[in-house]
Amino acid sequence: MTSSPDTRKMANAIRALAMDAVQKANSGHPGMPMGMAEIAVALWGRHLRHNPADPKWANRDRFVVSNGHGSMLLYALLHLTGYDLSMDEIRNFRQLHSKTPGHPEVDITPGVETTTGPLGQGIANAVGMALAEWLLAAQFNKPGFDIIDHYTYVFLGDGCLMEGISHEVCSLAGTLGLSKLIVMYDDNGISIDGKVDGWFRDNTPQRFAAYGWHVIPNVDGHDVAAVDAAIEAAKAAGKPTLICCKSVIGKGSPNMQGTDKVHGAALGDAEIAATRKEIDWAPVPFEIPSDVYAAWDAKAKGAEQQSSWSKKFAAYREQFPAEAAELERRMKGDLPADFDTALAALVAACIDKKETIATRKASQNAIQALAQVLPEFLGGSADLTGSNLTNWKECVAVRSGQPGNHVNYGVREFGMSAIMNGIALHGGFIPFGATFLTFSDYSRNALRMAALMKQRSIFVFTHDSIGLGEDGPTHQSVEHISSMRLIPQLDNWRPCDTVESAVAWGEAVKRRNGPSTLIFSRQNLPYVERDAAQVADIARGAYVLRDAADAKAVIIATGSEVELALKSADALAAEGVAVRVVSMPSTDVFDRQDAAYKASVLPKSLPRVAVEAGVTDFWFKYVGLDGKVIGIDSFGESAPAGALFKHFGFTTERVVAAVKSVLN
Repeated sequence: MTSSPDTRKMANAIRALAMDAVQKANSGHPGMPMGMAEIAVALWGRHLRHNPADPKWANRDRFVVSNGHGSMLLYALLHLTGYDLSMDEIRNFRQLHSKTPGHPEVDITPGVETTTGPLGQGIANAVGMALAEWLLAAQFNKPGFDIIDHYTYVFLGDGCLMEGISHEVCSLAGTLGLSKLIVMYDDNGISIDGKVDGWFRDNTPQRFAAYGWHVIPNVDGHDVAAVDAAIEAAKAAGKPTLICCKSVIGKGSPNMQGTDKVHGAALGDAEIAATRKEIDWAPVPFEIPSDVYAAWDAKAKGAEQQSSWSKKFAAYREQFPAEAAELERRMKGDLPADFDTALAALVAACIDKKETIATRKASQNAIQALAQVLPEFLGGSADLTGSNLTNWKECVAVRSGQPGNHVNYGVREFGMSAIMNGIALHGGFIPFGATFLTFSDYSRNALRMAALMKQRSIFVFTHDSIGLGEDGPTHQSVEHISSMRLIPQLDNWRPCDTVESAVAWGEAVKRRNGPSTLIFSRQNLPYVERDAAQVADIARGAYVLRDAADAKAVIIATGSEVELALKSADALAAEGVAVRVVSMPSTDVFDRQDAAYKASVLPKSLPRVAVEAGVTDFWFKYVGLDGKVIGIDSFGESAPAGALFKHFGFTTERVVAAVKSVLN
């Protein structure tokens, strides 16, 4: 006998809710919740610090279900422990507008810390959460006042460990020694295709030991006491810990447990009846006995834990009022009172200096200025700091045992991006990280998840086009900007000079309901003169950069191609053809403007030509089928940047000819 009668009932309540909800929906994954039920009892019943009445309590432990297909495990736990998740919502599992979607979604279900489903990203988010906890604690804790002091717990399975991102992030977590990260591995040997030993034979304990983790192997995942003891040992380890829990997928199902049949499909009425008999569960579907509710109820304990912390924080506030106010501001996501002043000063300095520099350098100048008023900045780069220029003079590198505010993520673009999302989810920091634009492909699903979760992650991408030059087509971005513009809720900025770069940074920082990409050039770009009204309109995504009273056409451009648009306008003017030039640093932001503003920038009466060093298809939404697009619908070449722009037709002559063709 591995569990007491009470813990058996607690675990079987999870099994019952999981199989009944999946059966009612005729869709879902009952195997993982049934297999990890005792592991959940050990963690949630004996260790997890949380308050169902306040899911956003700053010092709660974070719990991430990285194997998010097993969402019914989490929903069962939230319902049973007292969160605002009714049995009606359990019954509505996977139904339209329910609080119990197919995979956990942050801000949909109270108590869900992150949106999981794409395997491996949950553990990556958790690494970000653990990193944020450590760095915040280093900044704000005082002797006798461990105000920030919580664990990040993760459930994951074989699928997460097969995904390459798990290597990226767990390697970094071990290097940094994130000791409050505790991961429970559901080692059941089964995935959708069957027994994993046909395609996954990693020695997982040795793998994680090589990362520098503490590893606890061969724990009976159905023995609550054994899992409990392993968690206690993990807390004392001084390293991130992997607890390898041997389990049986679909535990309790007499005819399907231990097989892929129970992984991702409803058990069926007959097997559910057999399972009820097997686990001695008498209640009808969606009914939980009162004694089981009482055993799971975490409301009183959670309220006491939060109250105790609140008293400590009140005493902390008495002794350290400035630090307390600063921590509260940062956890709320509010910007400092002097942020707008600092941003205005940055823009004014750009106007005053009129520098011709690469926008990646303009970005670094913006970071340098804004970091003076944003202690929550947590920057980094995927091994390209000297090229991406995401460091600043006062930044301190994060190292094992050495907290700081700049992370060398190594060559881990996907891992970096997903870790940033975890940092944003945790709160207290505004994360930004960088790589070359062409490697946004590696990061793409994390960008999508940032947008889906509406998190303030800032993704910096430099070397934005064929302007990269001699590195050739493997490194030259062509389709990337347009493809990122297709992601809902992701704001993409491609500025043309120092002023637009400063404004883009300001807008990304101010944006609280979604992520932003900031896309910068390797090559120098000239400063562009503007009046105050034009500077103000940059934040609207597009604006009239140069106008003519009798304009006959509009040239739209972004980034490095704005210079070409202006030169082409000069050439056309010399021939008596007046045109308007529109700079459009963010199509996403421009598309959100009111109809009147959009019409004032792009009048329907004027034919249009768009110029961008990338694929052309995207731009026809602005120029129409009768308009022209100067772009690149092939891969790049290896040559100096100037030769490439000429080779691919980014010349004044070609733009002039395009304008004349739309006029004719």
